[in-house]
Amino acid sequence: MILLNVPDMSCGHCKSAVENAIKAVDPAAEITVDVDTKTVRIPENIDTAAVLAAMKNAGYPAEIRG
Repeated sequence: MILLNVPDMSCGHCKSAVENAIKAVDPAAEITVDVDTKTVRIPENIDTAAVLAAMKNAGYPAEIRG
């Protein structure tokens, strides 16, 4: 899994927007979104650049953590 840091994510609406952005890239992706830690786990086989771009376009820029 790849861990992303999403500093602007703070509520349930944010979580839904992030999930929808990632699912637009890969509808079958198994992801974990944690609003409390402002992190998202995505599978390693997903197009990470496309996920980061989709999240940025949704208003939730992210960076790879670690």
